[in-house]
Amino acid sequence: MKAFTPIFLLWRWKHLGLGLGIASLIASCTPGDRLFGSTALNSRYTDEQPTLSGNGRLLGFVSNRNGGRNILLYDLEQQQLIPIPRLNRRETIAESPSLSYTGRYIVYLVSDQQGKPTIVLYDRATQQSQALSQWYQGWIRNPSISPDGRYIVFESGGRGQWDVEVLDRGPSIELDIPDGVSVNSSPTP
Repeated sequence: MKAFTPIFLLWRWKHLGLGLGIASLIASCTPGDRLFGSTALNSRYTDEQPTLSGNGRLLGFVSNRNGGRNILLYDLEQQQLIPIPRLNRRETIAESPSLSYTGRYIVYLVSDQQGKPTIVLYDRATQQSQALSQWYQGWIRNPSISPDGRYIVFESGGRGQWDVEVLDRGPSIELDIPDGVSVNSSPTP
C-alpha cells in the first residue's frame, strides 16, 4: 500500500479546488444562462430602442438576451420582465417597438429571412399577433401606436421618398384606455 505524503495531499486538494472552480465557471456560462438572460435593466446584453407605455409603467425594448433580436417588456413598478407569449419568433428579427397606454398593444417591425420589414400588432390580452403592412410595396420603418391603440403611424418608401402613413384600425376595436374613462365616439362641437 502506497503512503501519501502531506505534499501529495496538498497537491490533490489544490487541483480538486481548481477543478471545482473551473466547473462552476463553466456551469455559470451554459446556454441556460444565455436563454433566460438577466431580469434587470442595464445587463451585460445589448438592450436598445426603448419605448414607454402611455401610463409610464411599462418599458418595451429590443434585446439580444435570448440569442436573437427580441422585444422584451419590463414593469418599472415591479422591476421585472413581463412574459409576452408568442410575440418573438426565432425566424424573425424584431425592431422599433411602440406601446399603447397600458401596453396592451405592441406594434413593431419584423424582418423575415429576405429582409423585408412588416408591421405587426401584438395584443397582450389575446396573445395574438397580426401582420398589418403586408400590402405595402415599398420599405416601411418607425411604427408608432396611439395611446388608445386605434391608430398606427409609420413611414413608407413606396413612392421613392419617405412618406407618413396613418392606419386606422377602426371604431370597433377594443381601445386601450384607463379603467373608468368613458369614450365618446362622436366629436363634440
